[in-house]
Amino acid sequence: MHAPDFWWQPKPSGTARLLSPLGAMVGAVTLARMKSAGTGVGVPVICVGNPTVGGAGKTPTVIQLARRLMAQKHRPSILTRGYGGSERGPVQVDPLLHHAEQVGDEPLLLARAAPTYVARDRLAGAQIAAQDGADVILMDDGFQNPALAKALSILVVDAGVGIGNGLCLPAGPLRAPLAPQFERAQALLVVGEGTPGERVAREGYAAGIVVLRGRLAPDAQAVARLLGRRVLAYAGIGRPAKFFETLRSLGVLPAITRAFPDHHVFTLAEAAELLATAEANDLLLVTTEKDAVRLAGTDVGETLLEASEVLPVRLALEPQSAKALDRMLAGVLGRGA
Repeated sequence: MHAPDFWWQPKPSGTARLLSPLGAMVGAVTLARMKSAGTGVGVPVICVGNPTVGGAGKTPTVIQLARRLMAQKHRPSILTRGYGGSERGPVQVDPLLHHAEQVGDEPLLLARAAPTYVARDRLAGAQIAAQDGADVILMDDGFQNPALAKALSILVVDAGVGIGNGLCLPAGPLRAPLAPQFERAQALLVVGEGTPGERVAREGYAAGIVVLRGRLAPDAQAVARLLGRRVLAYAGIGRPAKFFETLRSLGVLPAITRAFPDHHVFTLAEAAELLATAEANDLLLVTTEKDAVRLAGTDVGETLLEASEVLPVRLALEPQSAKALDRMLAGVLGRGA
């Protein structure tokens, strides 16, 4: 489902205010769960989470961390719930064997960077990863999950929308009140630019946690293939508008856009409509890397994917933020679990 528009307004709307008592209850329950210390698994667990629901750049952040740690001769493994997949796990993701309907789309991307385990039971998944030789575990999401003891928690925020109206589900996008979440985190990563993100950054500074900054940098070769082309852009991610904004910032102006819910499974009718609209308007189809791994492996998806360009992105940290992050990683890995 799409997140309701009133979530992302700077101030609570009438609907949000009506739902705010329920949101306060949901936030309180989540905070109560988060008080658990969690169980250790013998190696440090680094959690990359969101204070809100929806995409903010967690997957590129986890991939960035995995690559940094591997460059430093560590053996990271990635732990994820596998949202959108049928597999409960624990199971190690094999991109040659698994498809998105089994393990979810994000795990297939993560598995390209480091050994990746899907597990609804986070503790069981972490234990297997440690047994398999990981010396550090990167947990994709799960900041509000109390099962595992976390050595370091990084909250990721999309600067374009921040924390929206500042209310908890279902009145707003927050999973729990922001200030208590900051008390349990060590760093805030603000991805991109925007006034909403700056507001959250100021709250992070006030809370005394490390504020990191980065941006999503598109693949240069993919950009070169898109320049000068008229495109139909489509995406089923947390915030499709961010993908469309990225294209425009690169000088690629979509003639038509199609937004779908996060983790969307494309139907035959939807694929046919996209293909027909692109052909009728002489447009090149373009989508995200996350959508591409979800399309792969199915007849409907493969047909659409063959007609589409894919725009991969990576997280690029600001130099000072990269140094600060490396210091935090060194401190955590020095302490152990």
